[in-house]
Amino acid sequence: MNTPVRALSLGQRMRADLCAALLHDPVLLFLDEPTIGLDVVAKQRIREFIQYINHENGTTILLTTHDIADISKLCERVMVIDHGKILFDGKLEHLLNTFAGSRVLSVEFAEFYPEPILPKAEIIIQEGTRVIYNFEREEVSASQLINWLSEKYRISDLEVQNQPIEDTIREIYEKQLLYNHHNAEKNSSSGS
Repeated sequence: MNTPVRALSLGQRMRADLCAALLHDPVLLFLDEPTIGLDVVAKQRIREFIQYINHENGTTILLTTHDIADISKLCERVMVIDHGKILFDGKLEHLLNTFAGSRVLSVEFAEFYPEPILPKAEIIIQEGTRVIYNFEREEVSASQLINWLSEKYRISDLEVQNQPIEDTIREIYEKQLLYNHHNAEKNSSSGS
């Protein structure tokens, strides 16, 4: 209480700012980049606190951020805005299912295979008995790849992962996928 604000760490100032914002028990709280510049421990504490006030107090939180980890850990609903235009408004899961085309299949083989090639999948890393494949979910399913693998090779372990959220969001902006999707939906609704 007696420490001057300028002597507080960034994490301490952020926590104090959150406390000040919550003094009057708001029903809606606007947070702009609440974890920017914080270390990993401070980020986690801020995220836990945000989740706590949301669940315990029923406080609605509008979070503006470029931090994908904040989005994936805190948000149930996501809006993607570019140049003031809302390109997407819905669940993060729906955004990722719609636009995250790439998936990763990580395989630990029981023995070394020099070229464990799979149709419709690209080897992106091969280190000894460990091979990581990249594949497009629209072209082939993970279960098809796993079936092909198990027919040809002995497998110790495997894991299927979606493309990292950061890569999906970057791809959405780079390829203007939401603009194309938004325009296609507009054209199909105006033609009906």
